[in-house]
Amino acid sequence: MDVRFDLPEADAFTRPYWDAAAEGRLLIRRCHAPACGRAHHYPRECCPRCWSEDVTWERASGRATLYTWSVVHRNDLPPFGARVPYVAAVVDLAEGPRMMTELVDCEEPAALRPGLPLEVAFRERAEGVTVPVFRAR
Repeated sequence: MDVRFDLPEADAFTRPYWDAAAEGRLLIRRCHAPACGRAHHYPRECCPRCWSEDVTWERASGRATLYTWSVVHRNDLPPFGARVPYVAAVVDLAEGPRMMTELVDCEEPAALRPGLPLEVAFRERAEGVTVPVFRAR
């Protein structure tokens, strides 16, 4: 069996996130503590700002803006070597959290700029494993 470094390891807690991605929906977590109410990503069982355990899954809009990026020209970990060059990015979700991701359908990486409007897309990495990626709107 080939080793792959691009597949998430879903567990009981993150299963709703990966199931939603397979259905074309991006989920985030939202705190419901009265003094907080902030969204966060990556999924955690408590709010990273106020430590409240009153958090739930919420469907994100799928809108984001580009915060920063890097065009990866060399990556020796399988299967990334077959994908180079690709654009690794950090995006600001419309709901507030930052998210690490990949930009797709990016023909001109030189035209990327901070604040570029993005939308979520989904890419199947393996049978039953779908991950959120982003592309320019």
